[in-house]
Amino acid sequence: MTSPSLNKYEDIREGVRGLCAEFDAAYWRSVDERKAFPEEFVEAMTKAGWLAAMIPEEYGGSGLGVAEASVILEEVNRAGGNSGTVHGQMYNMFTLLRHGSEEQKQKYLPRIAAGELRLQSMGVTEPTTGTDTTKIKTTAVKRGDKYVINGQKVWISRIQHSDLMILLARTTPLDEVTRKSEGMSIFIVDLHEAIGNGLTVQPIANMVNHETNELFFDDLEIPAENLIGEEGKGFRYILDGLNAERALIAAECIGDGRWFIEKARNYANDREVFGRPIGKNQGIQFPIAKAHINVEAADLMRWRACEEYDSGRNAGASANMAKYLAAEASWEAANACLQTHGGFGFANEYDVERKFRETRLYQVAPISTNLILSYVAEHLLELPRSF
Repeated sequence: MTSPSLNKYEDIREGVRGLCAEFDAAYWRSVDERKAFPEEFVEAMTKAGWLAAMIPEEYGGSGLGVAEASVILEEVNRAGGNSGTVHGQMYNMFTLLRHGSEEQKQKYLPRIAAGELRLQSMGVTEPTTGTDTTKIKTTAVKRGDKYVINGQKVWISRIQHSDLMILLARTTPLDEVTRKSEGMSIFIVDLHEAIGNGLTVQPIANMVNHETNELFFDDLEIPAENLIGEEGKGFRYILDGLNAERALIAAECIGDGRWFIEKARNYANDREVFGRPIGKNQGIQFPIAKAHINVEAADLMRWRACEEYDSGRNAGASANMAKYLAAEASWEAANACLQTHGGFGFANEYDVERKFRETRLYQVAPISTNLILSYVAEHLLELPRSF
């Protein structure tokens, strides 16, 4: 798999760069310092159509794929922004697109494309199960024409700035299924109707300016028509969204990596110590060069994952490996950039420390690097399951 030609997505790149130029480093620094949500940026991305890029044309979108979506998010991060504020709508979309009914698509997609609704949240992770998704304890019990939800979720992002959420809950008890991946279902939840009527949201303060929350469900009633696909098939459905998520996160990390490398290169060329630019020293050059090589290598795996996903093939392995390689590469680039700047790397005005914190997240979420290694060992190398 070779990287697409440099010009293939240039129109998208130029368009996103132009928009991002209106939200400079000072904007993102201010948002971070205030622990605020970049509402103006998200609104601009929505109005420009970038967040509806993957919605089919018949529903008001552009009908693009994961490859194009990945370019959009890469460019946001490469421009110094944080696409974690918008990426949820990208990958959540695919669960609805691939498994939603025609009635559900007609109900939600045109309004999402028009910017009237945001689908930014996915409720999967729970406090006692983490990424052991088959052990989730949140239940959905059908009573008449409704499902009643009880349980708890944690690390659920952008709830406070979303209208809709994709929710995974167990509809058949674990001890009543033949395979532990069975018996789970996915629903679309109207957050305006849910919050205060069985859903309680508790924000989680964290080291990154990332709006995330703990959710408590206490007899939340949602219409049965909000079930996506068949009851009990939700785990398989949710994987479509998660594989897209990992490919898109890889692209974000690649954008971060390129931002760090460019920042380090420029500083190394300009900064003079002992009468010479520090970029002449191999101790400065080599870490930056190595980071560049690793970002470029991760980029190739990103394109492989996107190609597989958009062609309808199983992209699980490639998406996981792309996310792993890109997260590692961006973190290495972050360290090289911070070290190049020395003490100035810790100063807020250089933005390195902000981006340093943001890219560190992807070693842990949306899936940790260790779990990806376990996946590769078991499913690709046929080694014994390690957990």
